[in-house]
Amino acid sequence: MNTLLFPVILAGGKGERFWPLSRKDRPKQFLSLDGSSRSLLQATADRLLALGGSWNTLWVITSSQIAEGVRQQLPDLPVENLLIESEGRDTAAAVAWTSLEIKRRYGEDAVIGFFPADHWIADQEAFAHTLRAATQLATSTAAIVTLGIKPTFPSTGYGYIEQGEKIGSFNELPAYHVNRFTEKPNRETAETFLSTGRFSWNSGMFVFRAGVVLKELHTHAPEIIEPLEQHGPDIYPQLPKKSIDYALMEKTTLAYVLPVDFGWDDLGDWNAIERLLKTEETPNVELATHVGLDTQGAIIYASNPEDVVVTIGLEDVVIVRDRNVTLIVKKERTQEIKQILKILQSDSRFTNLL
Repeated sequence: MNTLLFPVILAGGKGERFWPLSRKDRPKQFLSLDGSSRSLLQATADRLLALGGSWNTLWVITSSQIAEGVRQQLPDLPVENLLIESEGRDTAAAVAWTSLEIKRRYGEDAVIGFFPADHWIADQEAFAHTLRAATQLATSTAAIVTLGIKPTFPSTGYGYIEQGEKIGSFNELPAYHVNRFTEKPNRETAETFLSTGRFSWNSGMFVFRAGVVLKELHTHAPEIIEPLEQHGPDIYPQLPKKSIDYALMEKTTLAYVLPVDFGWDDLGDWNAIERLLKTEETPNVELATHVGLDTQGAIIYASNPEDVVVTIGLEDVVIVRDRNVTLIVKKERTQEIKQILKILQSDSRFTNLL
């Protein structure tokens, strides 16, 4: 049985909550947000290539709007390993199409891993150790393995996975059957989850054999897999828009979780920058030339180093200056950036800002 992992980067997201830095022509996955010179997409590819594979085993699925940007960011990626969606239909369709293509080329025992392009991983060695464990589990069992991040605080922004019966250890890591997936909870529920010690954050990273996931998709999401098998990717715009969590993971009995701890963040919005870069010595996170008076707990970003941001008496805000747009928002309301984009989209004066 094949023990080689074929990693797939899910790179079709828009990253709207990082607007105005993330825009149609420069989505979040093309940005460097941790102070390094590598974009999120490039850092994800580096991390997966370090597992011992090669460019020939790495795959990327993305949207037609940014496919050329992906080629520029990853020039060594074989053209046949870049799948281009004519229209975004969420992660269930992306997983189904990629799994079909890898099965066609390498057989139903090929082990596939799916990884969002916008994750930050602190401990690369622990990450590699975890994926070797997940690959062992997926190889030996009809399993859809998900990586569960050990929670460090009662987050209301992540989904949760409840672990059930322990089924064994793989590469010295314990694995559990999944009892249930839970969508983003309220604060009280999140605190209860943490107190039990049985819950992990849902990382959105999965490992399984091609044949296993395709069989489960036939059982639980035939409306996605059957049209793809019959018509190929030309049917994409007609597929239902569903996440892999909703279409499959919440329904399958083959879900297993590896609770892991390698330093992780999904970089969902501007507050993630603070989690990555904030130090006790500084009152703010400053990725800009900033002159401040009585300003603390702020996240300040400017794409042009010649721009100067001046603040007086501000607390717990995000200030972003990019090209012809300045965003100022309370940190607790960054999730509402998507609502602003809908307003801008409805007004012809502002569509060039998207």
